[in-house]
Amino acid sequence: MTRLLYASFIAGMLLLVAATIAYGQDATDTRFRAGLAAVGQAMAMPEGEERDASLDEAIAAFHGILVENPALVRVRLELARAFFLKEEDGLARRHFETVLAGNVPQAVAANVRRFLTIMRARKRWQVRFGMGVAPDSNIGAASGGRTIMIDTAFGRLPFTLDEPATEESGVGLSVWTGGEYQYPLAPSWRLRAGGDLSRREYRGGAFDRMTLSGHAGPRWLIDARTEASLLLDVRRHWSGGKGYHREIGPRLEAQRRLTRRVTARGGLSRHERRHDRSKTQDGPVTGLHGALSWIVTPTVRLDLSAGLGEERAKARRNRSESRWASMGASWALGWGFTVSGVATLRRTEYGRGWLPFLADPDARREDETRTFRLSAHNRALALWGFSPRVSLVRESRESNAQLHDYERTSGELQFVRLF
Repeated sequence: MTRLLYASFIAGMLLLVAATIAYGQDATDTRFRAGLAAVGQAMAMPEGEERDASLDEAIAAFHGILVENPALVRVRLELARAFFLKEEDGLARRHFETVLAGNVPQAVAANVRRFLTIMRARKRWQVRFGMGVAPDSNIGAASGGRTIMIDTAFGRLPFTLDEPATEESGVGLSVWTGGEYQYPLAPSWRLRAGGDLSRREYRGGAFDRMTLSGHAGPRWLIDARTEASLLLDVRRHWSGGKGYHREIGPRLEAQRRLTRRVTARGGLSRHERRHDRSKTQDGPVTGLHGALSWIVTPTVRLDLSAGLGEERAKARRNRSESRWASMGASWALGWGFTVSGVATLRRTEYGRGWLPFLADPDARREDETRTFRLSAHNRALALWGFSPRVSLVRESRESNAQLHDYERTSGELQFVRLF
């Protein structure tokens, strides 16, 4: 299965290359002038289908230029403006933020910040949807071991488990969707309300996963560069087709643009978790995280994040404390390619009481999990605004508790809206 995943990733990359070679190339100046003309024509029209068609024409022209040369800041600025006029604020915001990293004149930067302020104030609906195919070499993250060593009066002896957790591979289908609406309460206040649904299915149903969540609460636009939200979260999780656990609690989010290129984000949450099957795992779950996004150049982006987590379950052995850190980078290349990579390290300590997996009854289980993700997509390929993205993920966990180590390789072919 692992070899198949690597082969699938390479095959996906080759398909992206082949499709890109077939992508038509026109003179850059001609396409740029055509895009500017389409924007000018749209601005002279009332809102309606004809205006949207002109903006789509401009977006296609600017997008085609950036496929071949993503470093052209002026073209990216016009693409952002076209998205702004069409009120596709999510895409417009991302391109405007990239423009700010291009050492543009102060007058241009001030104008971009004005666009960002307008979009932040008028934000109303936001809708998400995606789907993918996800092969996995070890769906249940099982160790594959059958034998455990136990200390006895006759020394340390091996014992074979009656029902060991064995590695099982499979191909999953995933779908996710969600949305949010923001209602204006005052010039600096919004009421946020939204929800998300994600589902992943495997053959047989034993490893199926589904999550349904909703949130609501105020959003405060503190100043031109700072905002915060206080939300009430409600979540429901299913596993193997049956209810697994539910959560409810507050979540605090904050964001501030530190410089043209750097944005800081953070969050704090505390949820009360209740399990359907094992009440000994009930208890509060707390999380704290922070992140920095640095747009190094219009084609290179770095992301750093770290966090803490704690689960205070009723059963001592199910209590845990986690620390994690992640580093990612993405690079927009020629021929329409964007490649990205993310490395994550997580360390978790559990409570005592892990006999017979730990020989010492007073010892705590300690896990270290490493995850590496490599992704690629092509900006030249789009169907109704969605582009294919292939990902390859390698994950391994080392534990001092017997039969809790594992390794898995997974992949995913997603359809995402990226330009």
